[in-house]
Amino acid sequence: MPSRTQLTQALTFGRSLYAAQFWTAWYAYARRDPMARLRMRPGRDNPYAIYEELRRQGPMAPTRLGNWVTTSHQVCADVLRDRRMGARPVDSPVPQPDEDLNLSFVDMNPPDHTRLRRLAAPAFSPKQIAGYRPLVEKTVHRLLDDVDGTETFDLVSSFAAPLPIAVITDLLGVPDADAKRFAQYGAMIGGALDGIQSLSHARALLRADAELTALFGRLFELRRREPSDDVVSRIVAAEGDEVRPEEMQPLVTLLLIAGFETTVNLIGNGVLAFSANTAQWEAVRADPAGVAPVAVEEVLRYDPPVQRTARLAQQDTELEGRPVRKDQAVITLLGAANRDPEVFTRPNEFDVHRSPEVEHLAFSAGIHYCLGAPLARMEAAVAFQTLAERMPGLHVAGRVRRRNGTTLRGPLVLPVRAA
Repeated sequence: MPSRTQLTQALTFGRSLYAAQFWTAWYAYARRDPMARLRMRPGRDNPYAIYEELRRQGPMAPTRLGNWVTTSHQVCADVLRDRRMGARPVDSPVPQPDEDLNLSFVDMNPPDHTRLRRLAAPAFSPKQIAGYRPLVEKTVHRLLDDVDGTETFDLVSSFAAPLPIAVITDLLGVPDADAKRFAQYGAMIGGALDGIQSLSHARALLRADAELTALFGRLFELRRREPSDDVVSRIVAAEGDEVRPEEMQPLVTLLLIAGFETTVNLIGNGVLAFSANTAQWEAVRADPAGVAPVAVEEVLRYDPPVQRTARLAQQDTELEGRPVRKDQAVITLLGAANRDPEVFTRPNEFDVHRSPEVEHLAFSAGIHYCLGAPLARMEAAVAFQTLAERMPGLHVAGRVRRRNGTTLRGPLVLPVRAA
């Protein structure tokens, strides 16, 4: 039975949580505040219409919480590459143990970010990623064999999620991975990027953290006794020199969740885009091996899995003629930047034959550029190619249910038919 202190803490947390949600909803619907609406159902259904409202306010717009937001591709790219901007406030250089969501080096500034990213980077080198292609191809065919002959199936739970989970758990060295359970971890942690949504969400996050702590604790002990050729073994070998003990679980959790969540949403968003733009799916069907890799880039531009991120000024500075104070945030709307009419022609059209005018920002930019981008690209290309070859008549065949959060964009349930 919880103690009186625990009950008091839960009540205080609940009041704060639901008060924040009330005011977000009030600003969204009563005041029509675009940033609040991005966090509500309109932002889940169609953030791009809201981005256009914000775009009309100029390249840098103030938010009601005292920060800045930008829809400009150029400003987003500049902010993400600017060393005057960081992932954390200046006086909080590393994630603290009591933080609700510890994203390891994603939430760090140099030199800690550099140290931990350098430790993880070799596992995602071009040579290493190329070596995983046979596993990806084998897994894709196995998953499609499992649904062969099924009239309607959920693309997410049957294909888009178990594919990258199988690959990243093999890369990390996680034995006997439960794809369904890991997909639940990803959905819970991904949803927390927008803040904890309810008391039940908070409890689920605590359970997930406890389960991952136990799982990785056992795995760390195993790899101390029996090193192998995997990422966890390399992290364990670096313990004390390159990585502190308390940093190990957040680092592996980040690699695990980020290693499949982006790809799950990339594949899901791609199938949704193809189903709504049948001529583009025909182009992939006509030349699956040739068109699938470039189609991946257009999916990333058109409907990226990660819709926004933020950077905090490390000093008083100026952007686009606007003063940005130390520790003030600049929210970079990546989904809006990827449809910026200043740099993309016909930005709201989905075109797999699009000539790349500039690089999209789906994987961010600068020192925080997504470490797993090559792996996600390869997995999605193999997925789209094989779907076009084996299920050329693939189309959406039921009600799509999207994830609750809006920082990560993608379907949770995507019913499809193969013909």
